[in-house]
Amino acid sequence: MIGTGRHQKGYIFRKGNGWYLRYYDFVAAPGGSFSRKAKCKKLADYGRSFKSKTSVRSLADDFLRPFNDGTFVAAGSMTVDAFVEEYYLPYAKEQTRPSTYDGYHQMWKAYLKDRMQMSLRDFRTVDCEALLNRIARKRNLGIRTIAHVKHLLSGIFRYAIRSGFLRGANPVRDAVLPKAKAPSNTHAYSLTEALTMIERLPDPARTIVAVAAFTGLRRGELRGLELADYKAATLTVQRSMWRKNVGEPKGKRGRGTVPVIPWLEKILDSYLRTVRPKKYLFEGLRGGPIDLENIIDSVITPALAGQPVRWHGWHSFRRGLATNLHQLGVADIVIQAILRHSDVAVTRESYIMRDGVDPQSLAAMRALETQRCNQNATQEAER
Repeated sequence: MIGTGRHQKGYIFRKGNGWYLRYYDFVAAPGGSFSRKAKCKKLADYGRSFKSKTSVRSLADDFLRPFNDGTFVAAGSMTVDAFVEEYYLPYAKEQTRPSTYDGYHQMWKAYLKDRMQMSLRDFRTVDCEALLNRIARKRNLGIRTIAHVKHLLSGIFRYAIRSGFLRGANPVRDAVLPKAKAPSNTHAYSLTEALTMIERLPDPARTIVAVAAFTGLRRGELRGLELADYKAATLTVQRSMWRKNVGEPKGKRGRGTVPVIPWLEKILDSYLRTVRPKKYLFEGLRGGPIDLENIIDSVITPALAGQPVRWHGWHSFRRGLATNLHQLGVADIVIQAILRHSDVAVTRESYIMRDGVDPQSLAAMRALETQRCNQNATQEAER
């Protein structure tokens, strides 16, 4: 008979050429409740070693062990897709940056949602590897994207364990990434490229590019700059803007003050005298933070058409600053401070491009540094 208490032995029976086990499991119901229902599982084919109920008892006991020893909890019967929609995504929306949540949500819909109808407890490491392989083959994704999908899956199951829906190890943790396309080389703007853009672009795009290239601010930090953040040859990073959301700068050391070299100071001062923004350093027509994507489409891309320099995105200025400073002999820990990274390893591994820095760029950066020193010397002499 089927056990009615916490411990169950199940009911073994033969049907046709197979041995089956009838047992109790909990099934998720609308509203977060669970009902106890009878289920059936095939244990083995009849024959050879399995000709009696006694011969398959050990198979039944192995299958039922997680139910009887408390490894399985009722909530673990919820399907992964239901758990993500009802619990994980609301949690991520509340706990993460709006841009991070949007990335998670988009990735879930694009790659995972339609493939996750199994219960939380039934998802194993082997299933994770098979899933990542299928996604990589069908969508022809690069290894970096697949790694992001795995990271999201791991976070989902980590939260399921922390919130009591699962017990045991995270099934995603030990999954191995499949073979996939190698990541394309990330671009770091050379000084020559940055100066070419600054020469070709009209304001406000010209000044935005100059600030990005010579301070290394992130896109959201550029949008979040207010007039009061610029003073005494410095820019103070206090906020980040994503769409209409105002948030903290990224990372533990995100807030900070970045020096403005005299050359960039002249560009900024000239821009402010001409444009006269009211609150934000870079404002749109309606007075809020400027739409940088619109600036790319309407100003930067047309202005660079037919030019040797290509647009590679705002983050390439940040990598370019790190790379050019490194080539000038600036210590990595100083570059880390300028970029406000929490760990110098991030600066070294992801931002300093050690190959492909052209001699022209190096010479130009040194010339700029020489000009800065000469200006300082002249000012000192005048005093």
